[in-house]
Amino acid sequence: MRRIHVGNALSAFGLGFTVPYLYVYVAQVRGLGAMTAGLVLAVFAVAALVVLPFAGRAIVRRGPLPVLLAALVVAALGALSLGLAGSAVAVLLSAAALGAGQAVMQPALATMIVDCSSAETRSRAFATQFFLQNLGLGVGGLIGGHLVDTTRVSSFTLLFALEAAIFLLLAVTMTTVRMPRSPRIEDAPTASAKGGWKQLLGNRAMVQLSVLGFVLFFACYGQFESGLSAYGVEAAGISTSALGTALAANTLMIVVAQFAVLRFVERRRRTRVIAFVGLIWAVAWVVAGYAGLGHGSQEMATAAFVSTYALFGLGEAMLSPTVAPLVADLAPEGMAGQYNSAFALVKQLALAVGPAVGGPMAASLHAPYIATFLLFSLGITVLALRLGRQLTAAQDQPWQGRSRVVARGGAPAEPVAAEA
Repeated sequence: MRRIHVGNALSAFGLGFTVPYLYVYVAQVRGLGAMTAGLVLAVFAVAALVVLPFAGRAIVRRGPLPVLLAALVVAALGALSLGLAGSAVAVLLSAAALGAGQAVMQPALATMIVDCSSAETRSRAFATQFFLQNLGLGVGGLIGGHLVDTTRVSSFTLLFALEAAIFLLLAVTMTTVRMPRSPRIEDAPTASAKGGWKQLLGNRAMVQLSVLGFVLFFACYGQFESGLSAYGVEAAGISTSALGTALAANTLMIVVAQFAVLRFVERRRRTRVIAFVGLIWAVAWVVAGYAGLGHGSQEMATAAFVSTYALFGLGEAMLSPTVAPLVADLAPEGMAGQYNSAFALVKQLALAVGPAVGGPMAASLHAPYIATFLLFSLGITVLALRLGRQLTAAQDQPWQGRSRVVARGGAPAEPVAAEA
């Protein structure tokens, strides 16, 4: 598990190393223009949407470790070629390889966490994963920013080469992991791939969780770097330095609060924790509304905007030990990879749609933007409470089942099957 967490940190570090500077690199340093730079960012999302449906089946059939190693090699080749690419076609093909590799890493690593953890340790394991991911993104972005020089192409080539080396180092580290034996579908006929998706879509609880997940990612993560930042600049008059402070406040809140809230989250119903996050984010949107529409001083607007990002970070810290373990508990034996990939696909869809909807609305329709996402946050609360009616006690409050076993002094009971 320690090696897997190192892998999560390294993958996030590599991502934070280059992604914040992709636009500048393509548009200005390579001189390929803003349109090509925008296409590169779109290719990342499209590549993820293309490969994730196949990644789940591959993880189920072959196991997460071989799939992760293949994804790391593809990502390393994409990063290295991106640093050397001088034409628009080469840049787009390299971005597709890098985006596809990075997309597959996350469900593969999540499935490895599921296979190497028990019901008792899974929430803490996913909380640690989220903590290290944010730490890796922050440190990677900070170091990358000090290495690049927009007047020298060689500085970006070095940056992408280092990212490729990080992915290869991660691949070497992962080869030392000895995974516990878990069910694999080795001899299943090819047609059963459709059956796996049909089984997943027949699981009402998983479908409801996927809808909830889409709203979560659409209303929060999908707005961070597009809608909310555009709203801050256009409506609240936030400076770029204040925007950077807000993003730092979000990361700092996650790093500081992650393990502080874990004890609280572990003893609560999962769906009620998610519902509470919806209320926290509703407050965050109200505070954002004050920042842009309250007509207060610029200092108050800036403080309110930074607080908005901090409140989002608090909600994220509560979700990390809640949602991912719930996805794992809903998956039938041996199907965790398929369920993790399906949920990652939902996330990518939300991250693709979120900026496309939120960005233009935030830039010109300030009050409707706040009202819309305030309603989405309240919708999270409603959807979470409805999901709670579809879950078994073991899925919604796993800690209670463990407490009863300890109190009786008996062996753990057979887990209750997920309701389909």
